[in-house]
Amino acid sequence: MTAKTQPIIVIKRKGGHEGHHGGAWKVAYADFVTAMMSLFIVLWLMGSSDKVKKAVAGYFNDPKGTANLLGTTMSGNGVAVIETNDTMRKLKEKLEEGILAKKDLEKLSKQIEITITPEGLRMELLEDKNGTFYQSGSARLSESGQELLALLAAELKTLPNELLIEGHTDAAQYSSDTSYSNWELSADRANAARRLLQQDGVRSNQVKQVRGYADQLLRVKTNPYDPSNRRISILVKNIDGQTPALPAARKEPSPPAPTAGAKPAAAGSAQSKPPTTAPAAKTGLLDKLKGMMPGKKS
Repeated sequence: MTAKTQPIIVIKRKGGHEGHHGGAWKVAYADFVTAMMSLFIVLWLMGSSDKVKKAVAGYFNDPKGTANLLGTTMSGNGVAVIETNDTMRKLKEKLEEGILAKKDLEKLSKQIEITITPEGLRMELLEDKNGTFYQSGSARLSESGQELLALLAAELKTLPNELLIEGHTDAAQYSSDTSYSNWELSADRANAARRLLQQDGVRSNQVKQVRGYADQLLRVKTNPYDPSNRRISILVKNIDGQTPALPAARKEPSPPAPTAGAKPAAAGSAQSKPPTTAPAAKTGLLDKLKGMMPGKKS
């Protein structure tokens, strides 16, 4: 007779140490520090000058600082946008009506885009596969291009705004000759537009910049060879209507009035010292917070 098999008993003992605390306090502490930092920044901005506030707003609108360099539709420093939107809207409507009124240009309305951007009014002349405004592979303007630029010049010459003209191409290589590439072609087309605008009345000092970008700023990025990537852009820039305030003239302190019975000072004698200024006011909470912020201490 076989002996019965003894059952195996496994005893698990729990450790004597308590479990670790959770990390919820770290999240709460991080939220607290973030809130305090935000409070300090808000208080600092409230006590800053208008110039500093505009600089901070411009950074958040355009962190890379490329709006003024590229002439794109990215917002710049946010200055004078509200003041000029009404003027730009009226100009846009007037140009669109003038284009539709001309039968030769009405059929090209889909290839003319006029948009209001934070930088100003942008007009783009988009090419098609047959070449609408420029002859294929050339900087020579077609009859339609000349007629359209003459129409634009008639309106632009009456404005005080500065103009910026850009030339763009698609990704197709112009030729194998390295001495003349898409860079030269885009710049020559923009310059040809400038010459015609000035010929029709645009002031010589009104056009501030002429740029050629080749295929570096494609309009249709998904298709670098799309014909609409070949275009001319004319930007009517906003005007900064704000003028910096001149510092007030410094007034010399007037000498104190003589008291009764006082002897007048003899000629050539030393003048009495000006009265000392009152002690500075007690530093407030806002001033203390300003001192804690990074930057140049006054």
